[in-house]
Amino acid sequence: MKTLIAGGAVFDGENLQQGLGVLIDGARVERVAPAGEFDGFDGETLDTAGATLMPGMIDCHVHLCLGAEGDPGTAQERLSPAELTLRALDRAQTTLKGGITAIRDCGGRNYTELSVRDAINQGRFDGPTVRASGKVICMTGGHGNRSGRVADGVDDVVKAVREQIHAGADLIKIMATGGVMTPGVNPEDAHFTAEEMAAGIHEAGRFHRRTASHAQGSEGILNAVRGGITSIEHGIFMNDKCIEEMLERGTFLVPTLSAVRHILGNKDNGVPAWAVEKSERVYEVHRDAFQRFYKAGGRVAMGTDAGTPFNHHGENAQELAYMVECGMTAIDALRSATSVAADLVDLPDQGRIKEGHAADLVVVEGDPVADIDMAARSTNHRLVLKNGSSMGGVTTVVGAVPAPKIGVAAGSF
Repeated sequence: MKTLIAGGAVFDGENLQQGLGVLIDGARVERVAPAGEFDGFDGETLDTAGATLMPGMIDCHVHLCLGAEGDPGTAQERLSPAELTLRALDRAQTTLKGGITAIRDCGGRNYTELSVRDAINQGRFDGPTVRASGKVICMTGGHGNRSGRVADGVDDVVKAVREQIHAGADLIKIMATGGVMTPGVNPEDAHFTAEEMAAGIHEAGRFHRRTASHAQGSEGILNAVRGGITSIEHGIFMNDKCIEEMLERGTFLVPTLSAVRHILGNKDNGVPAWAVEKSERVYEVHRDAFQRFYKAGGRVAMGTDAGTPFNHHGENAQELAYMVECGMTAIDALRSATSVAADLVDLPDQGRIKEGHAADLVVVEGDPVADIDMAARSTNHRLVLKNGSSMGGVTTVVGAVPAPKIGVAAGSF
């Protein structure tokens, strides 16, 4: 069934335009053209007057197996495999209701998230498109060791990469440094050696997998970047040399500003004291590093680390507001969550409103370029479409009035 969406503005993933009509046919965008060219169209019409149509947003860093409790790692370990699977699926569906139509899971537990990915991507359940890394690869005693694949030495790192590929991972995540949410490790310390990092990244590339690296300290960031990593996750202690080499190689940054922010905003609500202490130490450094990378012209893709303390699935789009608060323009923030994110995650038919692309769309109130909260707050979303359908699998059909608000979500770093 064909539906014409017209009447309001269109942010196509790169630019904001007026006077366009977007015709969708089932799960795909069939045509994008000046609205006048659709005069006489007698099919179903969605009037977006006073609103903006934009691509569904993409979160490049989530953890479906973590539930945003004060101590999510411990909460996760208490769940049976069946309960963890059900909760991961529920979190994915809540994420979709929040306007996020694709996600990259950056580390799960015992491959639970891969089963959830397959169930959603095969159309058995509603949810965002899922790309997943399987187990994170970390050193003995390193960040992520509670649920990751521990590896030491070049040969073992290569084997660990092969294991993730065999399990069905879409990408490989390697832990270059310590982190905030592992006790007893320093975020500034490099973990894997440069040789171990390079070997793991090279092995992933041999089998056509992109790579992501949890990398917070400058030495570990450089080890990952020089090894050919696709994206740096967090990048807290990026120095000028890190930024220079990331720009030279076109390395993406996924900043995840939400993670530390939510820890500090809930530090008296059950977050471990050691995580609070580290968050207080890195907060301003993280914001400054993000600002310098962005001002230097670096490629930023939106990611939240959803699942970390009080960083709730379904509220992912709030990261847009945090990036703007740190100096990013609203239109660049929107690009980071759509076209740039699609380029990073390798979803060539998502993140842009173009003919032949997936009809993964969000209608938001007003103009998100003028006020980022129109996209960042799910309460300002009129409609979320995945493959041309609203949640529940019913194609949204509206006459000459704005669509009702649907898909609004309740309100390891």
